[in-house]
Order: sequence, then structure tokens, then C-alpha cells
Amino acid sequence: MGAPMKTLCIFVLLLHKSAQQHVFNDQETLSLPTNYKTDWMETLDGNMFISNITIPGTHDTMALHGGAAAECQSWSLENQLLAGIRYLDLRVSGNNLKVVHGVISQHTTFADVLNIVKGFLSQHKSETVLLRVKLESKGPFPDDVANQLKNDPGCWVNNEIPQLEDVRGKIVFVQKKNFKLGVPLLETDKKGDYKVGNVEKKKAKIIEHLKQALEPCEVKAVVLNYSSGTGWPLGRLDRTPKNVAKKINPWLYSHLEGASKENIKLCFGVIAMDFPGLDLIQLIISFNK
Repeated sequence: MGAPMKTLCIFVLLLHKSAQQHVFNDQETLSLPTNYKTDWMETLDGNMFISNITIPGTHDTMALHGGAAAECQSWSLENQLLAGIRYLDLRVSGNNLKVVHGVISQHTTFADVLNIVKGFLSQHKSETVLLRVKLESKGPFPDDVANQLKNDPGCWVNNEIPQLEDVRGKIVFVQKKNFKLGVPLLETDKKGDYKVGNVEKKKAKIIEHLKQALEPCEVKAVVLNYSSGTGWPLGRLDRTPKNVAKKINPWLYSHLEGASKENIKLCFGVIAMDFPGLDLIQLIISFNK
């Protein structure tokens, strides 16, 4: 093989590798291109209801520890926000509301997460962050914390869907079973849809759910879709959240790219992902243009 052909092959391989990294990411370090727009909500019409915005999110946002079967993300919360993620999925447990994934501690607390998000929003005032809280322990969400949130001007806890202008620089809480504060949520996933026995069947479910999301985006509820999944039975190392995301994220990018080329106004609500890359995040954001 001549030198020019070798150079071409190496270039093609590098392009392929770069594309893979941008739709799927399992590196802790965040390297943003110089022209990357973190404050993507800045250009959106403030009169839009947040239920009409297509929003990139993360499933089990803080699941950074616990080994292959438990980890769903690689970027820290700060890096996820800088990358454009605007929907966070938080699992908490106990009176101190420690953040968990199942029984595995994620070495932080609900209060820590709030402080990080508020710090980000103080520097990026055009943005809003949706936050779903799921209480994994028995009993109700602590009343004292709920009352603090109700009196916090940086938090939206009403059940009415706000316009974007009303919540720029704020956290919008999303209702979830034993956490009753915030806006209503409509999930397209059915019970057990997170179980991935066959990746092709998972892709078909995601397509079905995205189609279901189109109409509810017009009503006053935040629609939530998941692209994440894990192997079934649990413990299959070939179908950890990371290995599923390696297959799903490039496919999801191609599927959404095809939809974006139709030049039709589409709203998918929130798309919550495992291990998303920058290009995938930006493609989801592009549906708002």
C-alpha cells in the first residue's frame, strides 16, 4: 500500500473514531469545541412552554460509580450541564437524601446536586434545568426539604407548565410518584421497557415512544422518552448500560438525523440517554430551530 493510500485510510479511521466519540462518550474529561454553544436556550422564544421544547437529558444522571452494571454516565454533573444537558434524573434515599442508583451510593446528596445546578444557572441565566426526583426509600419526601423548595425563588414547584421566560435561571421540578412538587410528567416508557433482551427490539420501542411523544408535546405536560436500557437478565456484561448505549447512541443519532432532514416542526419532549456524546446532544437541541 502506497503512502497516500495509507494516509487516506488513517484519516478515514480517525473520522470514524471521532464520530463514535461524539455520539457516545465514556470519558470523564469534557473537551468542548471552541464554537460549542452551551447556552443553547438563549436563542429560544421566551413565550414557548417548556413542554414544547425538545430537551436532551440523562437517565440516572448521577450514576457514576458502582461498576459496569451500575454506571450510566461518565461526565460529572457540571460537565453534563456544560455539554447542554437540561433534564436531570435523580434517585435519592433516606432522610439525608443521599443520591443512589439502586442500593449503590453515588457519594453525593440532593443538596449537593441543587448547589451545583444553581451555581451553573447563576452563570448561564438564559437556561433552565428540569429535575426529576425519585425517592427510593420508604415513606414520603421530607416535609422540611419540600417546604424549603416551595419557598426557594430559584425553583419552580408549581404544577402548571411555565413559559421559558418565567423559568430562565431556575430549576423546574418534575413530579414523580412520592415527589409531588413540580410540573406533570408523561412517560412514554412502559413498565419493563428498560430491559434489553434484544437491541433491535429496543430500537423499535424507542421509535414507537418518539412517535407517541409528538402529539403530547402539544398539551401541558412534559413528555419523557428514554433511550437508555440494560441487559436482561441483570448482570449480563454484554448488555450493561454502557454496552447498550454503544449500540443505541449511534443508531439514535442516525434515526434523529433522518427525522431532522424532513424539515417538519417536530417536538419529542425530553430524550433521556446514557453516555451521550456532544453531536447527539446538539442534534436533539437542533429540533428547536
